[in-house]
Amino acid sequence: MKFGPDHGEPHQSFDLGQYLDGLYGYAMVLSRNSTESEDLVQETCLRALRAIGGLRAEGSVKSWLFTILRNIWLNQLRQRRTGPDLIELDAEENSVYEPTDAAQDPHDGYVNRVEHEQVRAAIQQLPVEFREIIILREYEELSYQEIAALLDCPPGTVMSRLARARSRLRDLLSGGLTAPQIEKKTRTSSNGTAA
Repeated sequence: MKFGPDHGEPHQSFDLGQYLDGLYGYAMVLSRNSTESEDLVQETCLRALRAIGGLRAEGSVKSWLFTILRNIWLNQLRQRRTGPDLIELDAEENSVYEPTDAAQDPHDGYVNRVEHEQVRAAIQQLPVEFREIIILREYEELSYQEIAALLDCPPGTVMSRLARARSRLRDLLSGGLTAPQIEKKTRTSSNGTAA
């Protein structure tokens, strides 16, 4: 479904449906709750439809929608005066499994799923300001300038926060991906020498 202002002015029309998955993913990063995420996306769509006349022709629809979603979430946090409820995501319930490629090696598929799960779990361990910057840049592919506008901070802050987030994510992943070290015990013979 395409939307755009009907005032006879030049306008930008857009298909709201193409942004729903990205909005939901971002809402999940912020709220860590599927029901709350669905509500955030629904409220974002309603507010976007009401304010569609204010969308500039040269503006980025994606960035505009993500800004609306983030502002709704921040307003909800302010109203509660406490942090969001932290809920551990059930991996099996919220995972999307791609159909298996017959040409792909089953072991490679398994390794890819395990790595994907490790990255997802590591991202969930990051503080919210790092989680959201990783999602916006790496998954939603927003530019530094779009993220800066969305987060209302300078692009330099976006770059430094992203570097810190990547570093923390790298530390989390390197800790989880290393194989356990097995100590080799040396046997001593009766005369005191190693066997």
